[in-house]
Amino acid sequence: MIVADSDVLIDALRGREPARGRIAQELEKGSLATTSVSVFELLSGARSAAAKTKVRRLLDAVLILPFDEGASELAAEVRQKLEAKGSSIGMADYLIAGICLYRSTILLTGNRSHFERVPGLTLGPL
Repeated sequence: MIVADSDVLIDALRGREPARGRIAQELEKGSLATTSVSVFELLSGARSAAAKTKVRRLLDAVLILPFDEGASELAAEVRQKLEAKGSSIGMADYLIAGICLYRSTILLTGNRSHFERVPGLTLGPL
């Protein structure tokens, strides 16, 4: 399963390559997911009715992975390890990493500099 971070989904919605093509490819395969955290980010950033409609249409086509107990435990571990090294990545990124680690998924993100710090997290190419 491929999990798309909000930055990749935003680029795809705006028609920017390579995100547009990669998201279209994964949608066609039926293997695309995102996280409940990215849903929050996308919906809170959609300012117009047209933007909200575009976001909703995309979200209706993907599996949305929740931030549940298993993911929260892994996210907490990641946060503790990274902050102990002085290498914080931000709260939303901890949550997304926890979700992906808990479900053993591949994350598509443009924010590789943050997510490359997470031990055991697999990042996919755009």
